[in-house]
Amino acid sequence: MSIYISGSLAFDRIMTFPGNFQDHILTDKLRMINVSFMVSSMNERRGGCAGNIAYSLALLGEKPVIVSAAGHDFDTYAVNLKRLKLPLDGIRRAPDEFTANCYITTDLNGNQITGFYPGAMSLPSAYAFENLNADTDIAIVSPGNMDDMRRLPALYREKGVPYIYDPGQQLPVLSGDDLLAAIEGSLACTTNDYELSMICKATRKTENELLGRTLWLVTTLGAEGSLIRGADGTELRVAPVPPAKVVDPTGAGDAHRAGLLKGLAHGLSMPDAARLGSVSASFALEHTGTQEHSFTRAKFRERYKSAFGVMPKF
Repeated sequence: MSIYISGSLAFDRIMTFPGNFQDHILTDKLRMINVSFMVSSMNERRGGCAGNIAYSLALLGEKPVIVSAAGHDFDTYAVNLKRLKLPLDGIRRAPDEFTANCYITTDLNGNQITGFYPGAMSLPSAYAFENLNADTDIAIVSPGNMDDMRRLPALYREKGVPYIYDPGQQLPVLSGDDLLAAIEGSLACTTNDYELSMICKATRKTENELLGRTLWLVTTLGAEGSLIRGADGTELRVAPVPPAKVVDPTGAGDAHRAGLLKGLAHGLSMPDAARLGSVSASFALEHTGTQEHSFTRAKFRERYKSAFGVMPKF
């Protein structure tokens, strides 16, 4: 059994400005902004959707194949993937490019100014997929290189491999036709509620009409958990799992997708897999950064039991 995760790999450089942006921007001079903010702290963290999902899957005992591209500065990131015993053969290395970089500056009011440089993410993964097995494998197409996001759904359908489509942050640059082509024949389309509304607007399809093209819509609702709807008429809410404390919501969605994939890869129903997703997401909420949380299988099982009862065996 193999789990394939396509999407971005990135370094997040998170900076804190000890003031308020609005105090330094002249509203009558917006046509010629020239501002500089002296930040008080900076942290570099590993990120990117594919990396985040793979990280939580590794905590869950899986060794997914990351299908992505990275640059000449990727060595420190690769060390951590190796520490988790994750394979690196699906990652294209681009010696003349930087790994994607996200520069985020946050002020005291929580306002953010973000700059994103795609770097190696502008290159398709070029992975050969020589050993795809429709009977055992599962995949997710998460936000990343646009060629991969358009090409891989068709490849998985052709090979009979069930896949989840997760357009996320790339929704603004995906056309309605792109989205319909990718959703068509998928096992599931997973989004948050705002992203689902964007898909409906871009495709001019209702949520029920989308369910005629995919088997499941999995919609995360933040602190309200998730909504699971199936083409078979299933509709249920999966409750959120309370974390010990909420520190940072960034990355919780990717952790949820990891739990979802874990359950589906081991034959659980979509609702049961979504419950694993809720538990996985709860651990991510407790730490700043998208790959800083950890848990043991025993701790995971204990938290699942507190929220949903005895965890299914797999």
